[in-house]
Amino acid sequence: MAAPLFYPRLKAAVHYTVGCLCQEVAEDKGIQFSKQTIAAISEITFRQCENFAKDLEMFARHGKRTVINSEDVKLLARRSNSLLRYITQKSEELALNNLEQKERKKKKSSAAKGRTTSDEQVEAVMAESEDSNMA
Repeated sequence: MAAPLFYPRLKAAVHYTVGCLCQEVAEDKGIQFSKQTIAAISEITFRQCENFAKDLEMFARHGKRTVINSEDVKLLARRSNSLLRYITQKSEELALNNLEQKERKKKKSSAAKGRTTSDEQVEAVMAESEDSNMA
């Protein structure tokens, strides 16, 4: 299967990021990384990301879904306890934030409906008073 057209840019971005990380580690630890080492780390990282993407796709497909969800990501991270804990924590935070946003939207929409109902009541009272004035 041919690689998608965005692969060269994505590989370059991974290589650049790995290079930056290696530079930070080199400065922190007082060591140096050769260009070949950085290239090897970049290639391994890219291949691992490809494997992750394929696994995530398979997890979703197994669940008869076309969209990858947070449970798929947790399943992928199951071999690393610290990563799984971190992802679970972030997933719970996102779920809580989403719930809070939904509640705020509900309150806003019910408040707007309440104003509309009050406005309608005022209009009805005014219409009644106009009717009684005409009689």
